[in-house]
Amino acid sequence: MRVMIIGADGQLGTDLVRTLEGDLAPLTHADIEVSDRASVDAAMDAHGPDVVINTAAFHQVDAAEGDPAKAIAVNTVGARNVALACAEHGAALCHVSTDYVFGGGKLTPYDEIDAPGPLNVYGTTKLAGEYFVRALAPRSYIARTTGLFGIAGSREGRSNFVETMLRLAWRGRDIKVVGDQRVSPTYTYDLALALGGLIATHRYGVYHVTNSNECSWFELARAVFELTGLAPNLSETTAAEFAAAAQRPAYSVLANGALESAGVARLRPWRDALAVYLGERGLLA
Repeated sequence: MRVMIIGADGQLGTDLVRTLEGDLAPLTHADIEVSDRASVDAAMDAHGPDVVINTAAFHQVDAAEGDPAKAIAVNTVGARNVALACAEHGAALCHVSTDYVFGGGKLTPYDEIDAPGPLNVYGTTKLAGEYFVRALAPRSYIARTTGLFGIAGSREGRSNFVETMLRLAWRGRDIKVVGDQRVSPTYTYDLALALGGLIATHRYGVYHVTNSNECSWFELARAVFELTGLAPNLSETTAAEFAAAAQRPAYSVLANGALESAGVARLRPWRDALAVYLGERGLLA
């Protein structure tokens, strides 16, 4: 099976390359521009994949509020272009989406059948991309995930929430983190393994794929410092006080029921995954 990975140098793409077996075609932004249909078709013609995994996204949530055109171009039009190309070339598509398609009004984890209601430009453009995938690529998996951290995020010029916390602590900065938004932080290595298992099932549909259990961003930051032995001046704040440009759901934990029904094992608890990640970085206390 030939698998074409779009966004192969990102956090998830990097771990897909190191976990998937078989014939891989790892493409970076230099190799393919998803917002350009001709670029997508050229890549499909060149590599002839059986499966495409699309990790490409404009995922700077706050920046998307000020540049919705760019978010639409990548997250919506880009998803449409890849879906059309997969349908025309006879390839299955695994499209990576987000918990931000939900509005956060629930108090229990979101199931795949729950109605979406995004609060920001990023979530809206990703949801529109999902609709194109579902309409245009019947042999498709939509994999929603959240709070990603992976080894590629530790590279120079890259980041994720965990790396941001570490960088602030090393600089001796006071750190305030939102405590009234809850997620399921997800290690991209575990996510990559799960996606590999999912595409082997040929059971197309919408899936939630995250590490188990939940926490607030403040609790995640506290776990990072507990596991690394760092002791910065960490305090809890609220989303209202933090006043980010984009509104975020207060609760966007995802239930992984459909994944388990498809025969893919539940991902380990997020704290265990975080410890493995920090160990890989050589940072465990």
